[in-house]
Amino acid sequence: MTVSDKDRALLALLSGNARMPVTELARKLGLSRTTVQARIERLEADGVIAGYGLRLSDAYRSGLVRAHVLITIAPKSLPAVTAALAAISEVTTLHSVSGTFDLIAILAAPSIADLDSLIDRIGAIDGVERTLSSIILSTRISR
Repeated sequence: MTVSDKDRALLALLSGNARMPVTELARKLGLSRTTVQARIERLEADGVIAGYGLRLSDAYRSGLVRAHVLITIAPKSLPAVTAALAAISEVTTLHSVSGTFDLIAILAAPSIADLDSLIDRIGAIDGVERTLSSIILSTRISR
């Protein structure tokens, strides 16, 4: 996949607001509307743009209690633990990592009590040996 500097600039604008009108994208990029539309279609066809999603407002997100949960799992239990975590809607992201822990789950819950219950629920999953949690106080950079 070849991605030009203009493509990267377009992707950055779309990352900030995927609903930005093509005419506004074109104005910000100094390109014609048809050129920007063609670039978007090419980036989609090439698989660079896999889809468009929902980004929650800062006001809504600030009302949620978020945490990182580092998880150590038993050998050969990754598929079962991953499936169990995927079934928990409050698990927003799951990373497989190297080091002392095997997984890092990012959670978002409406309250500390809900988060506490959720962490206990994760600890009770068959194959989970240990967890270590850190509540996110604020997000300094989000891209």
